[in-house]
Parts: sequence; C-alpha cells; structure tokens
Amino acid sequence: MKLAKTHSISLFGLSGRVIEVEADISSNLPGFVLVGLPDASLNESTARVRSATVNSGLALPQRKITVNLSPASVPKHGSSFDLAIALAALGAAGLVTGEGVSETVFIGELALDGRIKPVRGVLPMVMAARACGFAKAVVPLENLAEAKLIEGIETFGFDHLTQVASFYGAKCSPVPPIKRVGVESFRDSATNCFSEVLGQSSAIDALTVAAAGGHHLLMVGPPGAGKTMLAERLPGILPRLNHEQIVENLAIQSLARSEAGFPSNLVPFMAPHQTASLASMVGGGSGSPSPGIISLANNGILFLDEAPEFQTSVLDSLRQPLESGTITISRASGQAVFPAKFQLVLAANPCPCGFSVGSGRSCSCTGGQRAKYFSRISGPLSDRIDLRLQLNQVNAKQISSGEPGPLSKDLAIKVANARKLAEKRLRGTPWVKNSQVPGSYLRKQLRLPFQVTRPLDTALDRSVITMRGYDRTLRLTWTVADLNGNAQPTSEDLALAMYYRGNA
Repeated sequence: MKLAKTHSISLFGLSGRVIEVEADISSNLPGFVLVGLPDASLNESTARVRSATVNSGLALPQRKITVNLSPASVPKHGSSFDLAIALAALGAAGLVTGEGVSETVFIGELALDGRIKPVRGVLPMVMAARACGFAKAVVPLENLAEAKLIEGIETFGFDHLTQVASFYGAKCSPVPPIKRVGVESFRDSATNCFSEVLGQSSAIDALTVAAAGGHHLLMVGPPGAGKTMLAERLPGILPRLNHEQIVENLAIQSLARSEAGFPSNLVPFMAPHQTASLASMVGGGSGSPSPGIISLANNGILFLDEAPEFQTSVLDSLRQPLESGTITISRASGQAVFPAKFQLVLAANPCPCGFSVGSGRSCSCTGGQRAKYFSRISGPLSDRIDLRLQLNQVNAKQISSGEPGPLSKDLAIKVANARKLAEKRLRGTPWVKNSQVPGSYLRKQLRLPFQVTRPLDTALDRSVITMRGYDRTLRLTWTVADLNGNAQPTSEDLALAMYYRGNA
C-alpha cells in the first residue's frame, strides 16, 4: 500500500480553489475516514465511493483508508469530490497504475453502481483548474459539452467509474458509455417580432434607443396597452452574445442548475413573478452561495412586470448591481461575487386599478392609494432609470388600420449600427456602450458645447434633476445621436433625450 493523490476544485461563488486529495491505506482496522473540513454531503462520500468501487469490480482493500482534503482550512461542499476521492483511493490501493492521475483535476458525483453523475458548477471549476496551471480535467460525460467551451485545458468525459479507472491503467472491463455527446450548437432564433405590435410606434422608438445604448427603461400604462408584449420583443433587436459572454453566462447557469447548460448566443430574458423573494433575486443559500435571478439575467434583460407589486426590499436590492454590474453575497466563510450586468425593464400600471389614464374607464383609486403604489419604486431606484414611457391604450382605429410595426430584424440593424458608432468613439476605453460611460468622461473628453447642454444645465440648477440624472441624460443623448447618425449630439438629440428621461 502507498500514498496517492489527485486534485479537485472547491467553489465559493464563481471563484474556485484547487483541493489536493490525498489517500493513505494503512494496516489498521478497516475504516474509511475523510478529513479536511468536509460538509455533511461530502462526508457521505466515503459510503458512495466504497459502494461504487465494489460494484465496479474495483473493490478497495479492507484496511484503514484515510483521505485528506488539503488545505484543511478551506471549507468544502457538495458531492463533486467523489471521483477525485475514488481515484486517490484506487491509486493508494495500487489498482490504478497509470501516470498523470496526480496531475489531473477530477470532478463528478458517484452513484452506488459506479455511474458518474453530472454536478453543478463544472464550467467555473474547469476555469479555476486552467487558471491554476492544470492541463487536464475529467468531468461527467453530461457536463463535457460545457467544459469543452474552456480553451487551454484538455477535458475528458466519462459516465462510469470503470471507464476512468481503465483510462488510467486499471485492469477492468469498462462499462460502455450510456450517453454520447454530440457537437454543441447555438440557439439563434427570436420568435417574437415588433411587427406584431400595433399602435405603439413611439414606444417602439424608445425601446430601440434603450437597446442601442443599453439603457434601463420604465413603461407606465393601463392594462392591455402592450407593456409586456414590447418587453418580450426587446431581446430580438439586441446584438448576439460573444464567446466571452456566452461562457460567463453558462458558468452562472452551471452553478444555478443541476443539469448541464446549453450554449446560446441569444441574450437572456428573465421575468420573475411579483412574489419572488429577496433570496431568489439576489442569490444565496447555506454553504456555497448560488446565483439568483439578477445574475441569471447577466448580459441580458431583467423584466419586472407590475414592478410596484414586488417587495420593496427586492426592488431596492437592484440599486447596487445597476451601478457596479456585480452582486456581492457575504457569508461567514467569505464573500461570493457574481456578475450582474443586466438591462432593467420595469412595467407598471398608472395606479392600483390601472384605469387612471387613457382607458375610458373610471379610476376607483384614492390619491393616497396611488401615492403608496408608486412609492415602492424608491427615488434612488427611479433615478437610475434612463427612459420613462407613458403608454396609452390602443384604440379601434389603430387596430382596424392594420398597419404593422417595424420588423425586429430591421431594428436590430439600426441598433447594431448605433453600437458600432459608440464602440468606435469609445475605442481605447473599457466601455463599449453609452450606458457604461461614467459622467466624468462625458463631461471632459466628450464635453458638449454650452449651446447644446443649456436646457440640461438649467434643469440641474433648478434641482429638477440630480447629478446622476444629468449624466444619464448625457448618455441617452449620445445614444439618440448614434441612432440618427450624428457625429456629435445636437440640441434636438438632447431635447429628445430629456423627453425620454421625463425632464422635458
């Protein structure tokens, strides 16, 4: 008997740390001991590994087996260490003789019959392994497609312990693979089109501005005005995700879901129900925190329909990620930071009953009820909204005319051209969209003539807008100019931006 070691990854949020798995077999009384600060689910790994090896024809000797997870000071969670523990024990028993076991990262949960089950977080684990200099990683076969997205590290997928053991020199009959992984493809289709929207041409223009600059949006209108319909069509005119964004989103999905993610270059669209809790939106959980809906909307759209019906704490939790693009979850064992670069779209009725404007029906709400209804969207959150639209009910004449809205593919071309102008202007900076440009850069390097900004300066002097509102209006102005093909914003571009902002 000898000492053998393998490696695995311990995740905390999206950050991974390499864990050395050492196995020693001594001549003491039979037993299987796991040390190194494992949690309850990881402590149960000893029973899973023992049964999996026996049922795979790779029975471990009836001796004292001690497995150490190092460094011991790092908390370890979950069942993804099973495969690494099994390979270390088989190596210590002399059943695995192949070279390279100690230089490979092993990730996977073992069933009692030796099957290797998929686990959450494979993508960030493989990313962490590559960052630490490992050249090879073994993952469950069902997770292989997402692991292959990481370049610079060779990944292998197996669905049974005998396959891994045979790969590393064990004398056994490997069980044939149950599932084969095909060539992954991308979903690249948008079914909803703006041509289906009737009577809301001005709203479609505003959504095009929001898409071109990545600006946050609030739509207020009576029930049935088309707020949800408009929001659902916004992803169809946004540019497709690049490879870096796809991998980042898939890493978040890998942590949040048990099944393997499916790569897609379409922007995410998350629309939680009004009863969503703070934990479901932000993320959390015991042990290693999981990402919430805010992070799942990363690089995409977060749509809150009937926004005033959400809990105030949920709405206020959006303020930090709207500014920083990240969400930080603090626990006693550390802080988990998840990306949260989303575009916020809010929809609301003008009052609790929804009929205070433009519906032809009498409103039954009192002034106090209306004030309480909109007070849930706090001032600081409202100040971070760039565009504020007032939608009216579509009338019979607009419906009978049958004039369709513009095609989403045509709007997507306009948005793409506007973004190219912004990228060209911001070349050499860390920003690619107008909504990302800080106010200091706008007021210095991109300073506009006083004749153009005079109405905005006057609004600031009269405390009609805040300094944050001033900067956000400037960002909106540049987006309007990009859509109009102007090299520099004009007074008309600023006037339209102030109108969208609600300062006109």
